[in-house]
Amino acid sequence: MKPLLLAGLISFVASPFALSQTPSSTDNKTAEQEVRAVIEQYRTALMKRDTAALERIWADDYTFINASGTVLTKAERLANAKSGATNLGTIESDPNMKIRVYGGDVAIAISRVTIKGQYSGKATSGQFQSSIVFAKTPSGWQLVCNQITPVALP
Repeated sequence: MKPLLLAGLISFVASPFALSQTPSSTDNKTAEQEVRAVIEQYRTALMKRDTAALERIWADDYTFINASGTVLTKAERLANAKSGATNLGTIESDPNMKIRVYGGDVAIAISRVTIKGQYSGKATSGQFQSSIVFAKTPSGWQLVCNQITPVALP
């Protein structure tokens, strides 16, 4: 009986702490706003080929899957930006971008983007579905993975 009583008491005392770990809708809304801000910084950095900003935005283990299905690392993307092999003149984002926050430290953004320029030395223009995964790190929200897929015209 004593072990059962002790377990009940521990559960009663610990439950407020366990519940306080779940992010509130306000926390998720704040995280969503922070991620939207980083996405705008990312869009601007890509168009300006601002490699210092991209270095901060992309996590060290960042992975990109381009419209051709090629998988690129952070180092490869930075090299492409520095050399001009990746040069994006315009990136227009869908204002209805959907961002979901999980556990307060992971966010996924899904949107349609219109791009004009080149990736990895190949001309790239048109509409793409974009998925972007962010993780909250000690230095803030960082992009860990993204993929663009061409939108097929009917």
